[in-house]
Amino acid sequence: MFLTRFRVNTARAGARRLLSSPQRVHAAVMMSFAEPPPRDGSGPRILWRLDNNAKADLLLYIVSPSRPDLTHLVEQAGWPTTPTAGWETYDYGGFLAKLTEGDTWAFRLTANPVHNIRLRAGEQTKRTAHITPRHQARWLLERQLRAGFSIVEKSMEHRLLPDGDEHEHEHELIVHNQRGLLFGKQEDTGKRSNVSLTTATYDGRLRVTDPDALRRTLTAGLGKAKAYGCGLMTLAPVR
Repeated sequence: MFLTRFRVNTARAGARRLLSSPQRVHAAVMMSFAEPPPRDGSGPRILWRLDNNAKADLLLYIVSPSRPDLTHLVEQAGWPTTPTAGWETYDYGGFLAKLTEGDTWAFRLTANPVHNIRLRAGEQTKRTAHITPRHQARWLLERQLRAGFSIVEKSMEHRLLPDGDEHEHEHELIVHNQRGLLFGKQEDTGKRSNVSLTTATYDGRLRVTDPDALRRTLTAGLGKAKAYGCGLMTLAPVR
């Protein structure tokens, strides 16, 4: 497995066109591999995420079973004449192998928090997005143990607001950058359709409870809409 980081040159017209649709980013990412992995969900898949840390600091992260070639992205949305402004690819397998139960990590995840509801008795369920930070946080908390981790709980003194009331959030978890996306998609039949989805970014601290399950989460993604920049969780040392 490999983890790749690519810095996007947001001043370029090609980058702005690329970023106008998750479908375009997905296509550009898939073009980075001569032989993309199977799409039947039988193994690790290609995951990607855009991290907008500042107005002019946009990073594209890719996790993949094979090493990508981002030459076309450098030419379209990078710094093609600057030798040191390409991309960085790391051996992810060694890092994954060292995950140990009880380890604590900072994490980031962009996901598509959805649930199924039934509006009327007898009707089929309908997939609906969670739109409030509280419900989006609950979505992740409901999946944490199956995904191989538990989000660190705050100490009692850090759960209290200045006036002494208890804070709504008991965990070291922040939900931010909620976005509603609407973009076009080319179907295999040649027809075009619209895709609508809601995304949210999660930052926090987690503790490893099941290293094997967490490895699956980090390489197979969490939740829906993985083709559109959702599901990729990354870890970093706790500061």
